[in-house]
Amino acid sequence: MKLREVVDLLNATVVSGKHHLDSEVEYSFASDLMSDVLTIEKDNILLLTGLANLQTIRTAEMSEITKIIFVRKKKATPEMIQLAEENDMILIECDYSMFKASGMLFNAGMKPVY
Repeated sequence: MKLREVVDLLNATVVSGKHHLDSEVEYSFASDLMSDVLTIEKDNILLLTGLANLQTIRTAEMSEITKIIFVRKKKATPEMIQLAEENDMILIECDYSMFKASGMLFNAGMKPVY
C-alpha cells in the first residue's frame, strides 16, 4: 500500500516528509511502548503511536523506522518535525484512535508485524 493511500484512508495530515507519499509499506505496528518498538525485526514498517515526543522519533531512528502516524489527535512538535526531517522520516497525524486506525489499515490489506 502506498503511503498516499494510507493518508487518504485515515483522513490524515502529513506534517513532514511529503516526498515519501509514493513509498510502499506492507506492514504496520501499533504501540505506545517504545520498548516494544525496539523489538521489531521487520523492515519498511509503519508505526502507529499516540506517544508524541522526541523519544518516539529517536526510538524510530534506532529501529530504522521512517514512517510514523500519530493517532488520537496527537500533534508533532516543531522539534519532532525537525528531528524527523534530519532523519528523512514521514510524520503523519490522524484523529482516529489507535484501534480504529489499525482496524482500517488491516481491512485495507496492511499486514501486522506479528
